[in-house]
Amino acid sequence: MGRDYMEKLNTKVLALSLGVFLAVIYIICVLFDLLLPVYEMRRVWSLLLPGFTWLTPSSFLLGLAESFAWGLLAGIIFVPIYNYFSDRLKGR
Repeated sequence: MGRDYMEKLNTKVLALSLGVFLAVIYIICVLFDLLLPVYEMRRVWSLLLPGFTWLTPSSFLLGLAESFAWGLLAGIIFVPIYNYFSDRLKGR
């Protein structure tokens, strides 16, 4: 049958997964903005990613690195919170 408990998450696995996920989303959004300039995602990137300007090779790489870093940070913060509540709710 089903498990009676929640499993703990691995910080490294989830953080790297989120980092790659956000980097891929960033690439898709940049491509979409290049193909459909009406979309105007560039305004959002300049607000969310410090130092990002539209669109030079160095700015693109900076945005890619920052997107990956935000994913890492989200995983590093989320996993301990999840595991904390997972431990607390095992007895329920």
